[in-house]
Amino acid sequence: MSATATFQDMRAGQDYVADRQIAMAVHLARTLQRPLLVEGPAGVGKTEIAKVMARALDTELIRLQCYEGLDATSALYEWNYQRQLLHIKLDENSQRSLAEREADIFSEDFLLKRPLLQAITRRQPPVLLIDELDRADEEFESFLLEVLSDWQITIPEIGTIRADEPPHVVLTSNRTRELSDAVRRRCFYLWIDYPPFDKEVAIVRNKVEGIDAQLAEQICRFMELIRLQKLEKMPGVAETLDWAKALVALHQHHLDPEVVADTLGIVFKDRHDVAQVKESLAEFLERLGVRAKMTPEATNDA
Repeated sequence: MSATATFQDMRAGQDYVADRQIAMAVHLARTLQRPLLVEGPAGVGKTEIAKVMARALDTELIRLQCYEGLDATSALYEWNYQRQLLHIKLDENSQRSLAEREADIFSEDFLLKRPLLQAITRRQPPVLLIDELDRADEEFESFLLEVLSDWQITIPEIGTIRADEPPHVVLTSNRTRELSDAVRRRCFYLWIDYPPFDKEVAIVRNKVEGIDAQLAEQICRFMELIRLQKLEKMPGVAETLDWAKALVALHQHHLDPEVVADTLGIVFKDRHDVAQVKESLAEFLERLGVRAKMTPEATNDA
């Protein structure tokens, strides 16, 4: 598949507004069977790349959500102890040898496959999304490198399980901490920033059914101005879409100052950010050509 074809696949069905840089990174990672590490601010569509990739390839998406304290057991496999105990109880009167009984309860029938083992054992290579790797500990990173290098897992009671074909791997990071150089060397790298105005308008119009063209442009201009501010939690494309959907549900065709003030909590998730934006809200709206006066209640109570 050419890079252009990949680009077209990712746009198919208006699922994802992808530029050539994203399309090329996905194409090369897939063609050369290397993991793709996607970094950028929260809410800019990093996770969506893996979802669209799975749809484009018509394969399964397997997601490993990372968090502090994530260990190999949670990522690989566990034994279904309750089912094993029940089987032992039911097999008490069996004439089979102890070795035969042990082999039975430590078979794949009693294995709970977690995301990494699931990805290795699928017949058709899935897309494996390792989401927010920066939230996991450095020890888990080291363990993950071994799996990504060999695509095999050894289970003492069963043996070594190898992937017939490695999965397509997408790792994401919000840069809450720096990932190791070893992980970075293993992967192709893609940085996704907040989208430029034209791209964000295209995303909004693709994702928000029934939105007025003028409203879509005003929303994206407003977000463009907001991202120039120093905020605790900068809103991403996810917040843009949530706000756009809310305004459409409120039957808005353009930004109304009172409605904007009433819906700031959809865009900003920190009270200090809300207060800061309120102080400059009239200025922001005036720069967008929205000059209608807000009532004191809307200004003070949003």
